[in-house]
Amino acid sequence: MTTAGAGGVMLDYGKEAVRYDASRGGEPRAAAAAAAVLSLLLPGTRTLLDVACGTGLVTRRFADRPGLAVTGVDATYAMARMAAERVPGAVVLGDSRRLPFPDGAFDAVASVWLLHLFAEPAEAGAVVAECARVLRPGGRFVTTVDKAASHNVGSDIDAALAGRPVRAPVDGAARVEGYAAACGLTPAGRARFTGHGQGRSPRSTAEDLFRGWFTSIPTDSAMARGYAARLAELPDQDVRRPDPEFALRAFTKPVA
Repeated sequence: MTTAGAGGVMLDYGKEAVRYDASRGGEPRAAAAAAAVLSLLLPGTRTLLDVACGTGLVTRRFADRPGLAVTGVDATYAMARMAAERVPGAVVLGDSRRLPFPDGAFDAVASVWLLHLFAEPAEAGAVVAECARVLRPGGRFVTTVDKAASHNVGSDIDAALAGRPVRAPVDGAARVEGYAAACGLTPAGRARFTGHGQGRSPRSTAEDLFRGWFTSIPTDSAMARGYAARLAELPDQDVRRPDPEFALRAFTKPVA
């Protein structure tokens, strides 16, 4: 799966699969994410769908919870294959905008670091609608919001990147609440967790510029080179700045 944004081609997650965990905080980050999501589930939750499960690092943590049957789904074959090795028999290949499951199939649905990948609000809204469709009445949907903003920790890197073009986030909290409301979902709580190991260093941020991580900055552009030059002037090139703190929102599907 290659996602696209305002700046052109973004990340190819098939190629990213082999380095994804090591570059995203690994086990500590996965543990923090899973614990935060699980804290928002209703007592008695028996089935959980992990949408865009990626390599299955967080999915495996969900599956470790006693009494919880977990299913993972991802659109990228390389990611889904890795997830299937971690959670055997519980991972399927599928598009989050057209989930391959019947209506009301799960007690809970989670999507961690997914909605921000879409270029248009309509696509993100379609994902939320699908999550709502496969959620049983009375069930709980949990998703991350405002991912890009979470990385702004007030560091010298943020100062070096000041003034860059920023598109309105498709996963902004207010927008996600709107997508959910359009599907009849009601707000049901929130949580935060630390993205362990995801603090940026100047060098890694410059690399991300040229890998398409900043979707509003074309990778092969004078703008990207200009911001990379600013980053190269910062001290401690390989020292990571503070970790981001990610936000979760939970919603409930009313019982008819």
